[in-house]
Amino acid sequence: MFVSKSFKPKITLTNKNKTFMKVLLRYLSAFVLLGMVASGTACTDPTDNGSYVEPITLYEKIAGEWKITGIAQIDETAKTAGVTPNEISLLDRFGFDALALSLKVDAEGQPTSYAVTGGAPELFPATGYWELNAPFPAAGGSAPVIYLYSDAARSAMTGKLTVSAVPGATPTMDLTLSRSVNGVPFVSYRYKFATATPTPDAK
Repeated sequence: MFVSKSFKPKITLTNKNKTFMKVLLRYLSAFVLLGMVASGTACTDPTDNGSYVEPITLYEKIAGEWKITGIAQIDETAKTAGVTPNEISLLDRFGFDALALSLKVDAEGQPTSYAVTGGAPELFPATGYWELNAPFPAAGGSAPVIYLYSDAARSAMTGKLTVSAVPGATPTMDLTLSRSVNGVPFVSYRYKFATATPTPDAK
């Protein structure tokens, strides 16, 4: 049977069908709106099972008791010039193998005092107070910095330690201490730490 290309079937909706279509469209619009609201809530709601979840701070990762597992002295001038060797391990020298670092925080998780023990030569003051340059990781990915102070008011800075490896799934941390002249480093000390495990009779 031949059908003309210009033929267009005409569909006529009864009043009953028109009413049904209006109701259906109304329900579909409501479902779409509910979906959008639920999606927005899931993205912005800072709760987990109804409870507010505080973001993890760097203080929670860095504070605590640390024992040394490695320390290296790096000749930055030789390193820049491409001269090797430019690094030497100090772990088995001068008592560094017994070095331990304690970074304390108060009940609110804010930094208080720090202490270095073990009898190794002091590359920075053995006791004092500390704080980070920021409580959360930098958006640009720059390494956190620990500022050291001689007083609780943090008015007299005595040194800086760069956190070159932040503790994560593995409880280890790297700190770097640099010496410089006119802003140009000439020697650095890279400390490697692991979480210290207290002995059963430790108090």
